[in-house]
Amino acid sequence: MTTKEKPRGLTFSEEGHRYYLDGVRTTSVTTILSGGIPKAMLPAWYARTTAEEAWELRHLSDRDAFIAAAKDAPNQQRDKAGVRGTAVHALAEKIIYGTPVDVPDELYPYVDGYVRFLDSFHVNPVLIERTVAHRGLGYAGRFDAIAELPTLHGSDPVMVDIKTSNGVYRETKAQCAAYSLADFYVEDDAPAVEIQLPEIQATYVAHVTPEGTFLHPLARSRTEILEHFEVFRAAHSIYKFGLAKHKVLDALPYPATEFEAAS
Repeated sequence: MTTKEKPRGLTFSEEGHRYYLDGVRTTSVTTILSGGIPKAMLPAWYARTTAEEAWELRHLSDRDAFIAAAKDAPNQQRDKAGVRGTAVHALAEKIIYGTPVDVPDELYPYVDGYVRFLDSFHVNPVLIERTVAHRGLGYAGRFDAIAELPTLHGSDPVMVDIKTSNGVYRETKAQCAAYSLADFYVEDDAPAVEIQLPEIQATYVAHVTPEGTFLHPLARSRTEILEHFEVFRAAHSIYKFGLAKHKVLDALPYPATEFEAAS
């Protein structure tokens, strides 16, 4: 009997959006944060989006069709934003290196603002779109950019996360800290070669919007990154605790009565 050797390295499967470290499925940073940090505004957004869609569909007489369409409205809106975000990220990855790109008309305001941001802050790319992992905590993820921002940090490497969402949210501090303090990163064409990350000195969000790209500080120092990493650790613990939430524990047996003990 022959045993199949496990693949070495850190890889990502597009099917199911999953990371694997040495052939073993590894939890993503964003999954941990979704399960470990409550998003207080999300239920209200789901309710509002569903209600707005219900109003638009009020002419429907088919009850089941009405419910299905209204219920799916938040997913449709989220997926549409996700497609736009993916497209902007793909363009940003090329633009930061000065690669010419063809920009669809609907994305031009985003790209134009991003180019202005790169020029204004004299952004110098160090590493763009790399996959990282932490063996101790068992997580993986992919950061957007490690770069130099000479006007803010001189030649020190900083992490810049690109967001196209409606706002910038605090859990991104923990997300960037998890990427910054990962054990290693890999190149896409050499997933088994573990490379040490540069020592990140600060983290930022580049919020790419139709009105322009705005730079938001997350951690202004290495010390703050370490503080944000403790938040990630706490979220990781809560996430792991939540994995067992559906497990039914065995009930304790009733103590024996005097009569039962005598018999």
